[in-house]
Amino acid sequence: MSIAHRFSRLTAAMLLITGTSAFAADPVKLQMYYPIAVGGKISHTVDTLVEDFQKTHPDISIQPVYTGDYATTVTKALTAFRGGNAPQIAVIGDIEAYSLIDAGAILPVSDLANDADGKQWIDGFYPAFIRHIQDKVWGIPFQRSTVVMYWNKQAFEKAGLKGDTPPANWQQVVDFGKKLVVRDGNEVKQWGIEIPSTPNGYWNFQGIAATNGSHLDNGKGTAVTFDTPANVETLQWLTDLSQKEGVSPKGTIAWGTTPQDFIDGKTAMMVTTTGNLTTVRENAKFPFGVAMLPEKTQRGSPTGGGNLYVFKNTTPEQQKAAMEFIRWVSAPEQAARWSIATGYVATSPAAWETPVMQDYVKQVPQALVAREQLKYSQPELSTYNSVQIQELLNHAIEAAVTQAKTPADALSSAQKQADRLLKPYQ
Repeated sequence: MSIAHRFSRLTAAMLLITGTSAFAADPVKLQMYYPIAVGGKISHTVDTLVEDFQKTHPDISIQPVYTGDYATTVTKALTAFRGGNAPQIAVIGDIEAYSLIDAGAILPVSDLANDADGKQWIDGFYPAFIRHIQDKVWGIPFQRSTVVMYWNKQAFEKAGLKGDTPPANWQQVVDFGKKLVVRDGNEVKQWGIEIPSTPNGYWNFQGIAATNGSHLDNGKGTAVTFDTPANVETLQWLTDLSQKEGVSPKGTIAWGTTPQDFIDGKTAMMVTTTGNLTTVRENAKFPFGVAMLPEKTQRGSPTGGGNLYVFKNTTPEQQKAAMEFIRWVSAPEQAARWSIATGYVATSPAAWETPVMQDYVKQVPQALVAREQLKYSQPELSTYNSVQIQELLNHAIEAAVTQAKTPADALSSAQKQADRLLKPYQ
């Protein structure tokens, strides 16, 4: 037997032992933590996007892990990171950037895409969604939103209001709300408005405070401004909606049940995320509108939602694969698909120019409200020790709306505790 023949037989034997690995390397495996906190078919949409990516990128395998709400997701991700088994990618709240940086858990995306093409890509997103910390960009916007008002046009007309005209200011919310409350004896069949106050009441509160010319932090992650006169006035107004004006349910209002209350006709107006738009559109049996938040002194809303982050404990191959996926899933075509499927805001002007998005907004003009509101938006409350700081404000809001404390006392107490937590960073 010739040497060449023996060599070819040896090669064939090796291939039988090793399978096809001589021709195809194993795919780079990535795990992605994903928060499912909003109603609708979010996980199905994420699964479909991942499957579509893998069809065109067979060298990359992605395993989505659904990890609960935003606060639970960042806690799980940091616990996994400290235990040495963090995911390679995660969608985590934009507000958690300071805490993730403080823990040394994430890599700056602007370092991983640091050439001219990468810079142009990052610059292509709406500036309202890009947070610069230490002169770097740490996360790419994906599941992003603003706080908006939804109203039931049919309920408005039944109450003698114009169906196409939402309340423009705080006073009109009260005036319209009084006409919209429907009672059957002592039982309320339809409330005027629901503004969720638990479990993450701080976000809606920030939205209302923004329309009163207010901010909740110093923009550097190191201090909060909870107890300003404008914020006290905002919390007083929120409390008065139920306790004094009688247009809203007394006590706390749950984030999770508010969209269903609106769909079921139990409230004529609600304040919630743009991320609920598709759920409302698919389930409401009445015409509805979406409006920017009613103003006191100006337009305003916080941006909200999650960014895509790359964790530090990744190999160079995983970093490259992670960035490939992030660039693909945030590209205009996928951003448009995601926005249409969920109601979240498409994160770049280019996404709104895609044919599919242009067709969508002709059918669903309500989707444009969040985009237009971006020019008045401010970054969501974000600090070091973010989860604890948010909880302090959540508890203050709950204490006020349940009348356990006055709005002034509740915010003063939250301010003092937040000052103590943030002192090491000042």
